[in-house]
Amino acid sequence: MTEPEGSRARRDPDALLARAGVRGDRNQDQHFLVDDRVLDRLPEYATEFDTTHVLEVGAGTGGLTDRLLADAEHVTAVERDVRLVEFLREEFAGAVDAGRLDVVAGDALDVDLPEFSVSVSNLPYGSSSELLFRLLPRERPLVVMVQAEFAERMVAEPGTSEYGRLSVTAGHYADAEIVERVPREAFSPPPAVESAVVRTTPREPDYEVPEDAFFAFVRGVFTQRRKTMRNAIRNTTHITGIDDAAAVVAAADDDLLGSRAGELRPHEFAALTTLAIEDGGLTV
Repeated sequence: MTEPEGSRARRDPDALLARAGVRGDRNQDQHFLVDDRVLDRLPEYATEFDTTHVLEVGAGTGGLTDRLLADAEHVTAVERDVRLVEFLREEFAGAVDAGRLDVVAGDALDVDLPEFSVSVSNLPYGSSSELLFRLLPRERPLVVMVQAEFAERMVAEPGTSEYGRLSVTAGHYADAEIVERVPREAFSPPPAVESAVVRTTPREPDYEVPEDAFFAFVRGVFTQRRKTMRNAIRNTTHITGIDDAAAVVAAADDDLLGSRAGELRPHEFAALTTLAIEDGGLTV
């Protein structure tokens, strides 16, 4: 394939699967997006952002890669399946030779990620959480396909059953919204659950707090989400790193202490983290 990537109709995802000679494997968390309409729409959710350099995590057989190359100046596609890495380099040889596409072999949790302006990806569902914890701190816009339940947790508000550590983390870095829900039939093989596309727009939080301490505190108290914050702080010092939980409890506002982790907004976690640093010996 040597023709310019923007000079022809988009590649058919079923034909890509056939040429690659692979089949998805549920046991390997490998589900290929084969719905042309969804593939066509995914890049459109990123048009308001800078598409100079698009990062794609989990490129598979290149259905989305093909669409991204139509508009982006440069695409970096990360793929962990060595068979597909070789296929992508051959299938998109024209874009590779022109310096418009880099195909990176390896797990996106381990490889060095380049600087990028936006990421548009169909994330491997089994590692979506870890991947987002790596991508969100890069403070770049994301358009990601994830499990629908996972998407609900990303955008959840305090006081809902879906609200948790992921919600606080996403809310710390960005505004997140579900822009599309995707049925199981859009994939080959169909996954056991429905999917959704989430778009995140980076922004600065309206509070200041050392991030390592903040996320350690949030991670700890959400393991005790049914307890009041008073008890959660006391019970999770082995996770949070707080030396003197009693001092934190003594210094904190009673309303916050009487609430549960699932009811607090990110800025309230930040306020408690600050007390944990100042009064509880939590190291930064």
